[in-house]
Amino acid sequence: ARQRGAGQPAIRALELTPQRMTPPTHILVGTIGRVFWMRVDGRGTFQNSLQAKRALQRVVSQGMKNLVVDLERCPMMDSTFLGMLTGAALNLRESGSGSLCVVNANQRNLQLLTSLGLDHILELDRDGRLWEAERKTVCDALQHCGESTAECKEVQTQHVLSAHQALADVSDANESRFHDVIEFLEKELEAGGTFYIDANES
Repeated sequence: ARQRGAGQPAIRALELTPQRMTPPTHILVGTIGRVFWMRVDGRGTFQNSLQAKRALQRVVSQGMKNLVVDLERCPMMDSTFLGMLTGAALNLRESGSGSLCVVNANQRNLQLLTSLGLDHILELDRDGRLWEAERKTVCDALQHCGESTAECKEVQTQHVLSAHQALADVSDANESRFHDVIEFLEKELEAGGTFYIDANES
């Protein structure tokens, strides 16, 4: 098995055991002036990342350029959620304008984001200075996300694969880190098999 480098936070992407029970996560969304604000209330995992992705895609298709992902109430993210954020930010970059800003990230999430090189793709607000006016009114603007989750296992597997491919494309180190996961998911899609993802760190 490939060994993790010293100092790198663990990201367990796949495990062939049932998912452990965790408190439910709510994705809250709202538009504040020219900003689309998404708050992750709970863990950001493969279970809610497709819903979040679809919400981001919807507002971008409507012309929204300023996206904020608020992690104040998010204790951790798994690799699928991280890859979803990466893909959303890269799509904005390719469109030629706009940004995806991560605010209120705790130390664990900051370490995950920077260890994967995502601080070069996402805008990380480390000191709480960005979108100061919007922060004051955000609670009144948020409501539960109405986007759907995966309709079937194949859609969910393809989403997880795309998220990890986005991470792998960021750097050679990420490509090496997620190579086995991507290979596994590609085989699962071909075979139509079932997999479980452990959103907890090892």
